[in-house]
Amino acid sequence: MDLAFLFALWLGKSLWMWLAFVAIVLGLLVLDLGILHRKTREIGVRESLGMSGLYIALGLAFGGWVWWYLGQEAGMAYLTGFAVEKALAMDNVFVIAMIFAFFSVPRLYQHRVLFWGILGVIVLRAVMIGLGATIVAQASWVLYLFAVFLIATGVKMIVFADRHYDVGTNPVLAFMRRRFNVTETLHGERFFIRQPAPLTGKPVWFMTPLFLALVMIEIADVIFAVDSVPAIFAITTDPFVVYTSNIFAILGLRALYFALAAMVDRFHYLKYALAGVLLFIGSKIFLADLLGLEKFPPALSLGITFGLLAAGVLWSLWKTRDRPVTTAMQSP
Repeated sequence: MDLAFLFALWLGKSLWMWLAFVAIVLGLLVLDLGILHRKTREIGVRESLGMSGLYIALGLAFGGWVWWYLGQEAGMAYLTGFAVEKALAMDNVFVIAMIFAFFSVPRLYQHRVLFWGILGVIVLRAVMIGLGATIVAQASWVLYLFAVFLIATGVKMIVFADRHYDVGTNPVLAFMRRRFNVTETLHGERFFIRQPAPLTGKPVWFMTPLFLALVMIEIADVIFAVDSVPAIFAITTDPFVVYTSNIFAILGLRALYFALAAMVDRFHYLKYALAGVLLFIGSKIFLADLLGLEKFPPALSLGITFGLLAAGVLWSLWKTRDRPVTTAMQSP
């Protein structure tokens, strides 16, 4: 059998590298849902921390392989992108917690929503990163637009850091409730249910609040992707490094959510650190030009990114050390 096609280039890397990565991701998803969480049950904080630690370790191990196989610069770019995406995922956790609280989704059913949400994220990020890579390859000046966008986003995050996400005012949610049949209450872990229509009495399909929660989570990820995708392209334009660092950071989002959902108030100042990271990533492109550098030193970029994020986490924990753990974001 001729396996030469496996070494054909696709988006700058051999096809076997992409297929191996996809196999790893599918294997982790099958292990998660098909074996570890095959039956619906509530996930505790201890298990969440263990799973989150496992996903972080796997992501870092893959980064070590990237460093070894693709070189130091690619490895540093991967780790920087992984750290940025992981931090943005933590910010996403807070929004997901508010969505679950709004729809009164019990912890028992939250894992199902997050699992399907992650599948949607994987596909969505593939499309967005593929488009981004194509655009950047055709017009490298787009990176400067990404940089300006990141700087503007960082400023916006600082200005509106204390503003909370209001699920009820989302126009997509209002549209779905207006145009489709939606039940008032949950029906177990089902996304759709067939029941009599109020006017005709004929059986029709209804969406449940669990499906609406899934839609809102996907919309939230689109919003976060608008920040994270330009951010990672400002770090590296290698599609393989961009996509793998994004997906490995996102894979642990479910575990991270269950570990942090009850501690959202403890990470209030992380938003300022994220804003600082976006400002830095956006400005370093212009800074490299001013200094006459081909690109900002990857090691320095990695160090500054980790430093800002670590400072945000530690400062948040210190400032809120006497604050009791909130249960406001936990669903009944």
